[in-house]
Amino acid sequence: MTGLRIVYACAIELRTDEAYYWTWSKEGALSFLDHPPGIAWLIRFGTAIFGDTVLGVRFGGIVAMLVTQLLLADIVRRLTYDVRAMVVAVLMPEAALYYGLLMAKVAPDVAMIPFAMAMMWSLVRLAQSGDGRWWLAAGLFAGLSLLSKFTAIMFAPAVAAFLLVPDWRWRWLRSPYPYVAVLIAIAVFSPVLIWNAQHDWASFRFQGVRATANYGISLRTVGDFIGLQFGLVGFVLLPVVLLGLVVTAWRGYRRREPVAILLSTAVLVPFLYFFFKSLALRVGDTWPMFMWPVGFAAAAVNLVMISRDGWSARMIRSSIFWVNTALISGIAFVVIVFLYYVAAPWNFLGKMDPIGAEAGYEQVVARTQAALDETGATWIATTDYRTYAMMRWLFRGRVPVVEINERGRFQDFRDPGMDRIKGQAGIYVGRQPDDRSSLWDSIPATRAPLGQVERRWRGVLIDTYTIDKLTGWTPELSPQKDSPLFQWRVLALFSISPQAGRGEGNPTPRPLSSAADQSRDPTASAAAGRRTAVAA
Repeated sequence: MTGLRIVYACAIELRTDEAYYWTWSKEGALSFLDHPPGIAWLIRFGTAIFGDTVLGVRFGGIVAMLVTQLLLADIVRRLTYDVRAMVVAVLMPEAALYYGLLMAKVAPDVAMIPFAMAMMWSLVRLAQSGDGRWWLAAGLFAGLSLLSKFTAIMFAPAVAAFLLVPDWRWRWLRSPYPYVAVLIAIAVFSPVLIWNAQHDWASFRFQGVRATANYGISLRTVGDFIGLQFGLVGFVLLPVVLLGLVVTAWRGYRRREPVAILLSTAVLVPFLYFFFKSLALRVGDTWPMFMWPVGFAAAAVNLVMISRDGWSARMIRSSIFWVNTALISGIAFVVIVFLYYVAAPWNFLGKMDPIGAEAGYEQVVARTQAALDETGATWIATTDYRTYAMMRWLFRGRVPVVEINERGRFQDFRDPGMDRIKGQAGIYVGRQPDDRSSLWDSIPATRAPLGQVERRWRGVLIDTYTIDKLTGWTPELSPQKDSPLFQWRVLALFSISPQAGRGEGNPTPRPLSSAADQSRDPTASAAAGRRTAVAA
């Protein structure tokens, strides 16, 4: 299965968010608007070995999967001393699409998951040995988890329950180790705190809008969330794991078993939170993925514990049957999906295909290169971070690429090559209808149309791009914070469109870009007003 992931990593072109994170790996910033820097460091690790190739970018995810499986195996070994349970724990992520295949697609979750599992492993060692120094290791790994993605904080209720519910609570509350562990976690996380203090707490405000926005009850978003969990974890594996977690929670809280409390709470609390949020908000496809490996450990341990707890032979046989079914069907599904993307010529999902929706940028790059050659332009302008990232990735530094708006995303980025931009013509590459944004009214540039280019995947039209020549203007890399060129479009995260949710938490927005567009959509003006209100 690791070999399968390596083939997938080499065969499939980068998705837009992967290219975006790759651009981070080329910068020296302490942190970034969207996420902490862990994913940039993971990519830099891979590209230091394999260069700026798709395998180089994704290699860290392949290593992260193996580290996660080793930690899973050791957690289960220490809790059960049962080889079969260890095998189940290692195979469960292989049977889940997100881990068995898509861990090769780098995202902040991929960087966070092995550190989160290492934190759980440290706490298991603490529970078994009683040695308070394992708190310090847990604090280190907690800090590294937060340095990868903010959602690691959602493990805090599980750690608090692990500390406070068992009978040992007063021993550890009187001990300095848990408090020192918190200080270690904060110290490791400090690059993000320092960067945010220097930039008006931009990351926390960016994520705060995402966490607090509310657009009313929607059965569609609930269905999206549940459907994604079945698809990414497994149609049989998901209920198997949830049932194992519920039984583990019942056992843990009834007997005050520290590890059972830790493992079950670490999954059930975030799961219930995301379910609640899905009532009014589309939950991103990767948002809950950090928690399921802990669930795999709990489910594997539960297989052994139900036998030791004296459950009936019929219930034990049934549990083993459904676990085996989940593993076999899940791994088969992962292999089928792999073959579909690597070997098959068809497109069964049209524009909704999560890989195909972000493929075909080579066509855009070829047309852009032709425009550069035709006009003598020296740089490329974009107005969305996805196009920006793919232009940077595919041109590999041959031509300066600048996203002229959303400059809040690029704070502390290095000079893209202003000596090659200032006073020179540029080529604008814009996805329609973003190319008609009212933003252009505030930019004193002259646009001369050069044509259009279609982005297709397996014969299906995905997007159409406008190609224009830009003259008479030099982009401003550091506009004022109240400038429309600085503001990021975080609120577009919550608009629902046919292509929403294609990336790591930043779905492609349904553009409401101009008065003309809004006049064609009687609900657009009200929607834009709601977004503005939430931004304020």
